[in-house]
Amino acid sequence: MKAPAVAHAIAQDIVDTTRADFDLLSVEPVAGGCIHTALRLQGETSEGRKLYFAKANTADKAPMFEAEADGLEALRTAGAVRVPRVVARGDDGDDAWLVLEWLELVALGERAATRLGEALARLHALPQARFGWSRDNFIGAAPQANGWSDDWLAFWREKRLHAQLRLAARNRLPSRLIDRGERLLADCEAFFSAYAPRPSLLHGDLWGGNAAAMADDEPVLFDPAVYVGDREADVAMTELFGGFPSQFLSAYRAHSPLDVGYPVRRNFYNLYHLLNHANLFTGAYVSQSAQSIDSLLAEIR
Repeated sequence: MKAPAVAHAIAQDIVDTTRADFDLLSVEPVAGGCIHTALRLQGETSEGRKLYFAKANTADKAPMFEAEADGLEALRTAGAVRVPRVVARGDDGDDAWLVLEWLELVALGERAATRLGEALARLHALPQARFGWSRDNFIGAAPQANGWSDDWLAFWREKRLHAQLRLAARNRLPSRLIDRGERLLADCEAFFSAYAPRPSLLHGDLWGGNAAAMADDEPVLFDPAVYVGDREADVAMTELFGGFPSQFLSAYRAHSPLDVGYPVRRNFYNLYHLLNHANLFTGAYVSQSAQSIDSLLAEIR
């Protein structure tokens, strides 16, 4: 994929989708492209210069852009927290792309982190009928299976942890990790003996790299892996890789206190992301996953 060539196809798609003029003036690579190529498109319109953010990849990655657009639209419709507006999505048989509104983003400061904690609590409080999602999507570069379920723990075990353990077996990760992981899933009801989560709309991939702010401290979320699940799964991931000021979790807790047992369930939920990283990247994530499984099993004894 050549960025200048695909940029002209993207610009034409913007014109076709928005039914407004956009004469491409420049295209520049920007940060945010660990999986896809991220581009800043500048063009001339009847109202002056306009910027767009675009992600591009080979045409076989089109389902990733479709799933991302679906997740962004779900979060936008919920209205609790700002996400980039989807402008266009398409492919030409060789390349695929997703175009979003251009937002001038800065790192989360204390005030923006507070507002994000409050916004996430509002998002999680919106009533949802069932757990799961209407379509499969992606967690990073990995497929994420969904479907609907009335049983949260059954959904989490099968669609999240069992799926990762099966992939670990195919990737020939250590058999002890897989065997003990299966043992954990057989006994993990213990973490829910006095806790019954309600369905909440989740961002699904809420690490620090997927959150930022506008200059006025309005928080913005992006790159979702949306589904309906236990709110604790979203909160847990914010503590896994860091990147969130302490005011974020304080504000969330003040608005929506976490239930007893959260620290253990946090590790149970974050095991999914550790296993996903182990399957994608191996290395230290394999030992971290094994250590997490052993610690969770120790909580059950």
